[in-house]
Amino acid sequence: MAGERKSFLTATQRYAEGALFAIALNQAQIHQTRLLGLRSKDDHPFYGDRTSSSSSNDSVSEDPDLWVNENSGLLRPIFRFLDIDSAAWLGLEETAGSSPAKHHLGAFLRLLAEEGEEGTSERLEQEIALSKAVDSMASSMETNSKSSQVKKEKSREYEQECREKYSPAEVPSNSVVANQPIETPQESDTNAICGNDDHNLMDNSLNEKPVEGVGMLTYHRKVMVLYELLSASLAAAETSEDGKNYTRRRKGYDARHRVALRLLTTWFDIEWIKMEGIEMMVAYSAMAIAKEKEAEEEKSQSPRGKWAKWKRRGIIGAAAITGGAVMAITGGFGALAPTLGTLIPVIGASGFAAAASAAGTVAGSVAVAASFGAAGAGLTGSKMARRTGNIDEFEFLAIGDYHNQGRLAVEILISGFVFNKDDYTKPWEGKIDNMERFALLWESDNLIAVSTAIQDWLTSSIALELMRQGAMMTVLSSLVAALALPAVLFSATSFIDSKMTIAVDRSDKAGKLLAEVLLKGYQGNRPVTLIGYSLGARVIFKCLQALSETEQNAELVERVVLLGAPIAIKGENWEAARKMVAGRFINAYSSNDWMLGVAFRASLLTQGLAGIQPVDVQGIENVNVTDEIEGHSSYLWATRKILDRLELETYYPIFKNN
Repeated sequence: MAGERKSFLTATQRYAEGALFAIALNQAQIHQTRLLGLRSKDDHPFYGDRTSSSSSNDSVSEDPDLWVNENSGLLRPIFRFLDIDSAAWLGLEETAGSSPAKHHLGAFLRLLAEEGEEGTSERLEQEIALSKAVDSMASSMETNSKSSQVKKEKSREYEQECREKYSPAEVPSNSVVANQPIETPQESDTNAICGNDDHNLMDNSLNEKPVEGVGMLTYHRKVMVLYELLSASLAAAETSEDGKNYTRRRKGYDARHRVALRLLTTWFDIEWIKMEGIEMMVAYSAMAIAKEKEAEEEKSQSPRGKWAKWKRRGIIGAAAITGGAVMAITGGFGALAPTLGTLIPVIGASGFAAAASAAGTVAGSVAVAASFGAAGAGLTGSKMARRTGNIDEFEFLAIGDYHNQGRLAVEILISGFVFNKDDYTKPWEGKIDNMERFALLWESDNLIAVSTAIQDWLTSSIALELMRQGAMMTVLSSLVAALALPAVLFSATSFIDSKMTIAVDRSDKAGKLLAEVLLKGYQGNRPVTLIGYSLGARVIFKCLQALSETEQNAELVERVVLLGAPIAIKGENWEAARKMVAGRFINAYSSNDWMLGVAFRASLLTQGLAGIQPVDVQGIENVNVTDEIEGHSSYLWATRKILDRLELETYYPIFKNN
């Protein structure tokens, strides 16, 4: 199969791009784990000389937990797609997992920059056409975001409306705590911290700056490399000559591959929106090839067969359009016709030809189509809004422009403190990105009931008196120091307990159901970003815990953001949840969110809450958002601002100042 595709790169260049991808994949795993629980580089297999014969345990081949190990199925299908000599595979894996990556990058970049003796002019012409097409696609994606100002204006209107209704009451001026700072857990000097500094042993030689030597590559060559590596990541696993199958557990776009590509774009000094443009071009050009193949097959079918196929495709296509998701397509590509029709005018005929050529074989193209959920009905097309495991409501709502359909990444956004059904979607509508986006509507009756009860209590005379007496300081200090809360708080908030107990129970069950949805591939076997606030964050955490109890290993979820999370710091397996996320895992907390402590203290009876303090687990970014949060209800309108400051499209941790 590999021989059927034509690459404009030489064998040496393909070897080098495969090596760079392997190194990026290994670095991504290092950044994910942050050398969990280890205090010395010598204690960890990611460091030390793997090529040394003194210790056989240092071999990549003997550590099946490594992403660059053969058993992961992440690299060898890439090598086969790139037609790299199989005799070199083990050496590439060992090199990727050996001593600091900076020792190898320069050599592979030089190989990639070298020009072969044959086909140089044709290769250059192809690279230029492809890079121009990618630039045009990226530009069109930015143009499609011109409505962002309208969205942001609506977001501001929503913020103003929420502030008027739900802003927390001011502490009376005669309060014993007025104008006094609240003591918070000790933090590092940076806004984003990643656990104990003693353990923070990631390879800092490779930071957010472009790597040394990348200047040897032209922009056109970088684009071609990224394009080929993405095509390889999406291609179906093949069988080697000796019959050994290097299939990953799940077909489609692996989240770990996307994280590695994100790191490569950082090293190459390429804007991520260019990579998103590449993703769209690979998907659309591949589906165009598959559509052409489908048309050829239809010519040989009987009239009855044609009618059955047309009817099937029409039903599914209608589901995709009404559901707002390309991933509802299960066989044909009819629903994509409008999008494909606009592709050539955007990137030009030569750009489309370059994209189609780089996309590879028809078999690989069908594999790309499978990434949209060829075996499932999609999130909005599936009937999950039914009573399942005591969950009365569980439904995905498409958010954003029609243009965002057909993207190779999915974003699921989960509210957890709401007063009406609009609050499930409006907090997210001002967020601009290039993913296919869905809000989860879940258990609205229970969530509205508990949110309203908390808000009513906050405006009561009892609550105001407790605030005047310094109750918020007592709550926060008690949670941090693992002390019992004052009896007066238990009695004053007892009427919230029953509603909160139900809401916490339903959020845990919703998390398990979300895990089931992802495991079944309703999202279309594409990398998923999960973002949630309040009980929505708890849904995500419980989803990750459920995934960790399966054979999954960060292949489904690319990034996670938890905001104001009512999750215990002790007594919960944060390490297991972290391993389910390939890229950034962010815990955004507010040290003055005392209402979070009051509301959840009886339901969780825990020492510490992630929503008010850092979680000291390696690989988790703890971000203090106290300056954005006046009270727990602030997440309704402050979430978009926080996400903007986090710059999720970057590979490395960032939290911009206001």
